[in-house]
Order: sequence, then structure tokens, then C-alpha cells
Amino acid sequence: MEAALVRKFQQKYRRVKDQMERWEGLQSRLLSQFNNAASIFESFQVIGDINNYGVLKSVAGTMEAVMAKRMQSLERILSSMKQTMTEFHGIVICFEKLLRDGNQLLKGGTTLSDRQMLLRIGLLPSLTYCLEGLKNIYEMHHSEYSLKSSVISALTWKSSSSDIAALRQLLTDQPNIPKDEVQRIFDIIFAEEM
Repeated sequence: MEAALVRKFQQKYRRVKDQMERWEGLQSRLLSQFNNAASIFESFQVIGDINNYGVLKSVAGTMEAVMAKRMQSLERILSSMKQTMTEFHGIVICFEKLLRDGNQLLKGGTTLSDRQMLLRIGLLPSLTYCLEGLKNIYEMHHSEYSLKSSVISALTWKSSSSDIAALRQLLTDQPNIPKDEVQRIFDIIFAEEM
């Protein structure tokens, strides 16, 4: 019976793997969007100084037209970033559901002792490990999503170049998702398939 439950958990982990691949794609997209938005924010000081327009400063409305175009671009980028964050949130919700389903799987009709929950079956991980792994992966991604949301909301036209560089580094590093720890979870869950 325990082996059958572990196999059901392995199915959940396959879904986790797929969602994590999606996460990586979204991470690349978000970094690109962030860099584009940051470059526009950084350009506002230059665009807002009429002395940077040379002979064009005598043409009425040039600065305003350039500023309006940059604002339109920025609005499109910020809208895309919002969509990307919505997709990140969808992955976090999926992980939360998989964790809830895992809890239900262990509660649903079977009464397993603590010993049975901790027992490994050959190369298969224990049921406790299966559930804790889902919990850890959910918590890592939930924390990372919260950090990303904070970083994105901190990017404003008042952000200095050093602020932008620090925010960019936070987005790049994904500090709440230690890749080696996640890989170790997958290695143990799928040990028999290796």
C-alpha cells in the first residue's frame, strides 16, 4: 500500500518538475522585462533635460513627445510584467494544491502509523519525505514569488541606478530557491528510476 502511495506522489512530482521548467522560462522573461523597464526609468533623467536635445530643443513639444513615447513603452512593459507575475502566482497556487492533495492522499481512508510514514520501501522514499518535499518546494516558490512581487513594486521612476542594480540582482539570484536542495528532493523521489 505504501509503495502505491509513493507512486502517486511521484506523479505529483512530475507535475512539479513541469511547473518548475515553466518557472525558469518565466524567470528569463521577467528579467528581460525588468531590464527593459529599468532602462526606461533610468532614461527619464536624460529625456527630462531639455539641454540634451541639441538643435531639437527649439522645436516645440519635442521633449513632451519623446517622454510620452517612453511612457507608452513603459506602460506596455509594466503590463507584461504584471502578466508574468500572474503566471508565477499560478505556479505557486499549483504547488499549494499539490501539497493539499498530498495531505489528502495520506488522510484519505488509510490509517498509517508514524513508523509506516517514515519507512522507506527499497529505493522509494518514505511517505513523510514525499510530503515534506512538496511542502518545501511550495514554501520556496511562495517566498520567491513574494520577493519578486516586492522587487517589482519597488521599481519606480524615483529608483536610483544603484537601487535598480540591487533589485536586478535580487531578481537574478532567486535566493529562496536553492537549486541543489530542490535537485536533492527530486533525486530521492525518483531514485529508483536512475
